[in-house]
Amino acid sequence: MKRIVPIVLAVALFMENMDSTVIATSLATIADDIGTSPITLKLALTSYYVSLAIFIPISGRMADRFGARAIFQCAIGVFMLGSLACAVATSLEGFVAARFLQGMGGAMMTPVGRLLLVRAAPRSELVSAMAWFSIPAMIGPLVGPPVGGAISTYADWRWIFVINLPIGLVGILLAQRYLPWIEKVRDVRFDWPGFALSGLACAGLVFGLSVISLPALPPITGLLLSAGGAFFALLYVRHARVRERPLLDISLFRIPTLRAAVTGGGVFRLGAGAVPFLFPLMLQLGFGYSAFQSGLVTSISIGGAIAMKLCAKPLLKRFGFRSTLVATSLIGGAFMGMIGLVRPETPVALLVMLLLVGGFFRSLVFTSINAIAFADVSGPRTGDATAILAAFQQVCVAAGVAVAGAILEAGLVLEGRTVPSVENFAIAFYIVGGLTMLASLFFLRLSPHAGAEIAGRQVPVG
Repeated sequence: MKRIVPIVLAVALFMENMDSTVIATSLATIADDIGTSPITLKLALTSYYVSLAIFIPISGRMADRFGARAIFQCAIGVFMLGSLACAVATSLEGFVAARFLQGMGGAMMTPVGRLLLVRAAPRSELVSAMAWFSIPAMIGPLVGPPVGGAISTYADWRWIFVINLPIGLVGILLAQRYLPWIEKVRDVRFDWPGFALSGLACAGLVFGLSVISLPALPPITGLLLSAGGAFFALLYVRHARVRERPLLDISLFRIPTLRAAVTGGGVFRLGAGAVPFLFPLMLQLGFGYSAFQSGLVTSISIGGAIAMKLCAKPLLKRFGFRSTLVATSLIGGAFMGMIGLVRPETPVALLVMLLLVGGFFRSLVFTSINAIAFADVSGPRTGDATAILAAFQQVCVAAGVAVAGAILEAGLVLEGRTVPSVENFAIAFYIVGGLTMLASLFFLRLSPHAGAEIAGRQVPVG
């Protein structure tokens, strides 16, 4: 498969990932300009994730009904429209609504982009395609913090969102020029009751978990919202068991490779999702780094992740998916836990090594999960599988941040402190590292020959 296809698809991921990291470094400036506080403005970040949670489940069905390429282009357009609305917002309410609109576009871009890749790439090239698909997306978080800081310091913060317009336009034009036309799926039905239940479930869980970890509202509010989300999730499962074509087809969990990717991958993302929350805070609150310094150090792990993309296919061909996923989830979790051993006096070279190696193995897990999830899913069902995988990923990342936040809060209560200590962060890293290693138990249940075709391995006969 031509590398241009995953790279074109990755333009959307680059724009989305850069946007999320740029705004994180500019909250104080934006809040001051529109007359609110940075803590309150975090509701704008939460509204984006809630929008993702609501609309990701319908992304696969939309792509099946109207064509994956058309929906991908429309998603970029909606994201651009939301970016423009952010740029002209003058109030907290307007900014929150604009971020929600951006989330509607983002909810379609990543899952539908992955769906296009799965349907366009030959099975034997899927691993390489997934690797190239994610490299530009990793560059976004790398350049986001310095770009956001520079724009906020030397220009108007509104340019943070205006720069999405030319990037998005290029993405739409490249998609029209290079992306293959994928046939629509016949007899697509929209499960509107399922959409309502899944939206309430995912939104309740994501918003509730976000409030628990970043208490802009009282933590009890987050607990109640999370409980409500769990209740609607149970209602959805009951609905899906009797619906002929439910929005999120839970019968897909009978496929061992997809089940392992969703469950094992979800457990792994619980820990991995906590790292971007814990590590910068530890550097700033525990080690005395500035926000700019912590951003630069945090981005080091991306170097290991990019290096992995060049090694993913030969490693999977040599060891297979089960062995690779079991080993890398254990190693990745161990390196995550070892961050807790770092102290202000730790040599920088050792810290860099931990971040590079940890980033390498975490990225290998993600690439492997995204590939094996579709190893045994038939073509017409890949849209539903994509939506399930993306929805679970979103909830698990939010849960990871909530777990990390709860660990730090528990340390503050027990020690009677107002600012977490280095030891509090160390305990958090030990716990999330151990939690991440538990993902290996789910991958152990895979067949030794799972995903052999897409790994380029031969299956013994007889």
